[in-house]
Amino acid sequence: WGSAIAKIVGTNCARLPHCVSTVNMWVYEELITVDDDDGGTGSGSGEPQKLTDVINTRHENVKYLKGIRLPTNIVAVPDLATACRDATLLIFVLPHQFLPKLLPIIRESAHPNCRGISLIKGLDFDSKTKHPVLISQTIAESMRPGFQCGVLMGANVANDVAAGQMCESTLACNFDASTLNEQTRLIFDNPPTFRVQHVTDVAGAEACGALKNVIALGAGFVDGLKLGSNTKAALLRVGLLEMSKFCRLFFARVRNETFLQSCGMADLITTCFGGRNRKCAEAFAMERQGGSVDGDCKSLWKEIERRLLNGQKLQGTLTLLEVHEILTTRNLNNEFPLMHTIYQIAFEGRPVEDIVQGIVVAPMSRL
Repeated sequence: WGSAIAKIVGTNCARLPHCVSTVNMWVYEELITVDDDDGGTGSGSGEPQKLTDVINTRHENVKYLKGIRLPTNIVAVPDLATACRDATLLIFVLPHQFLPKLLPIIRESAHPNCRGISLIKGLDFDSKTKHPVLISQTIAESMRPGFQCGVLMGANVANDVAAGQMCESTLACNFDASTLNEQTRLIFDNPPTFRVQHVTDVAGAEACGALKNVIALGAGFVDGLKLGSNTKAALLRVGLLEMSKFCRLFFARVRNETFLQSCGMADLITTCFGGRNRKCAEAFAMERQGGSVDGDCKSLWKEIERRLLNGQKLQGTLTLLEVHEILTTRNLNNEFPLMHTIYQIAFEGRPVEDIVQGIVVAPMSRL
């Protein structure tokens, strides 16, 4: 996803008058072996090469987004401080568990007037207040006083976006200077293939982006059981209701229309039919049927992640653990039967077949 959105951002920054054309992309350095059978211009010797060197030579992230050419003004930088130096806009696209170690470096390197946009889909948990914390809030509080962070969320499967297939996304931000909202939107908007709408409901958009990954695990269980589209449609409907209920319960001023944006219903649909969370949950369900799994559930998730994701991280299970802790500490599991059932299947060994028992609406739940 980081390389896919970099393709759009690089293209736009090269033509927008309010942007510097060069876009630094921090890349965690890895040694990879690259064959020269794809028309690239690397050595093709079979010797290990630095991933950043390969990206800057071939203009392609050959490990995570193979076959997609990046604009030449995208520069892969292995040193985080160098990549962020004097930046006035930071775009966060990485697993959120890595943020605590990185944010102090980013804070010292970025421009004092910097702002941020997070594409991270997850939630934190404050053990003192027993309340969910938005990743954008965690970022803002870790940066300098006055730092503001919005989010970009939507039905955006990375490979489809990179291939130029038409899709929509939702930019949620409310920067002090109103012109910054539109200037930021233009950095991501690339019609007709990537259309971005602006809203001010950061909490609603971001929470939807995190919670849909939990519901996608349930969709994967349904697919693993071969239950069909009727069952999955019911799961999506109940899932959207629980997402809406969670957002309104824990975050102020969430707007109804947010759930009809790309960050809401559309993202839920596409994630439950594609994406890594559904894919891994389907594999989990297929291995769990008939009691054929040895060892605990967490070990199985780690093995599936290793086997299927090529070094990428599974975010839905992490968010599910956070959501479960939030609901459990407030004695709210009965109010969210679908999310609770997904948790029990994913981590407590409940039979996968029981997913259908969770596709019910708790009393008083409404969109």
